[in-house]
Amino acid sequence: MDLKDVINVNVEEGKVLITPENIKALLPMSEVALDTVISGRNTVKRVITRQDKRLMVIVGPCSIHDPRAALDYATRLKRLADEVSDHLFIVMRVYFEKPRTTVGWKGLINDPFLNNSFEVEDGLKIARKLLLALAELGLPTGTEALDPITPQYLSELISWAAIGARTVESQTHREMASGLSMPVGFKNGTDGNIQTAIDAMKSALSPHNFLGINQQGQICTFKTRGNPYGHLVLRGGGLRKAIVVDCSHGNSNKDHTRQPEVFADCLRQVADGNQSIIGLMIESNLNAGNQSIPETITDLRYGISVTDKCLDWETTEATIRNGHRALKAALA
Repeated sequence: MDLKDVINVNVEEGKVLITPENIKALLPMSEVALDTVISGRNTVKRVITRQDKRLMVIVGPCSIHDPRAALDYATRLKRLADEVSDHLFIVMRVYFEKPRTTVGWKGLINDPFLNNSFEVEDGLKIARKLLLALAELGLPTGTEALDPITPQYLSELISWAAIGARTVESQTHREMASGLSMPVGFKNGTDGNIQTAIDAMKSALSPHNFLGINQQGQICTFKTRGNPYGHLVLRGGGLRKAIVVDCSHGNSNKDHTRQPEVFADCLRQVADGNQSIIGLMIESNLNAGNQSIPETITDLRYGISVTDKCLDWETTEATIRNGHRALKAALA
């Protein structure tokens, strides 16, 4: 008998990753990108506290699997964002990690080549390059904070973060959220219960101490101040003060084509004086629907989600434009 009989018994391999410090030296943040993130975070905070009366719209693919298509989408979204900026503040949804109920593709960071090779270091570099490009375009981004180590590599490029329905009960994610540098939305649980999200908000508001890695890749303990900009993201259920309504999932009965109805209904509520709704989320891509990951990656169809079904760009654009016109008219 020796230690190998009790240590990492079910682990086949371990790879040493590039450190956060080194990846940032390799892919540094420009002044333009820095200004985009700071401005984006400050605007989200003002929207949450209602100092900024605009409605936040978090819109984009269910998950990013093709950086080229994502940049194509972002270029279109930036033009639209500028046009509707008087009443709507647009944040691009850029989700790199996907929690799975059982198994499935875990996102671009974990498996960037969609072939179960799990080249995580490549995934981190690809994700960072895309976030840099979007920030330099002047487009603030939002993502789901899933792996507690990932924020050290990417978080300074993110303006808004979410804790998902599957992790909102997790102490690890509540502690992580307490230390994140951007506002954080907490989704109600997969069963629709909003109490777990409320509990998570209260927890993240408080200081915490927990284990993590620093910029040099060393294991360390973190002591946080608590995050004062937590809010609800409703997949479906009742309303509370300062919430973002997810137009997908339960709110659209898991029918992606009904997202425009949910979007329009929420805007009617805002126009009628509802002060609870501060933002909306839409799952959208260049093309509608979704697709399975094929055995031959070159068979992937361009601009179509490989996770949840999404609206196409044309429907997304029309939905946001129509909502903007209706909101503008009502407020006038």
